[in-house]
Amino acid sequence: MADITDIKSILYTEKSLSLQESGVLVVQTATSVSKNQLKEIFKEYFGITPVRINSLRQEGKVKRFRGKIGQRTSFKKFYVKVPEGAKLDALSV
Repeated sequence: MADITDIKSILYTEKSLSLQESGVLVVQTATSVSKNQLKEIFKEYFGITPVRINSLRQEGKVKRFRGKIGQRTSFKKFYVKVPEGAKLDALSV
């Protein structure tokens, strides 16, 4: 069962802020979260049933840190379309 702690952050970039105007939130989560689990999180904690959820898995980049090869962490990103007129006060900028 997914929990609210599986949501790492809400992404606030130029692209995500322009998507928020049309009612789409960009959520970064742990890689183990599925669409159905995220839908349940939104229902339980925010009281909103998402209209549509699209997901993508972003693999961590391989980078050099002080001459040694390392890798950034992988994560899952969800594009969550909320119903028109729904407000998430906890997530607003």
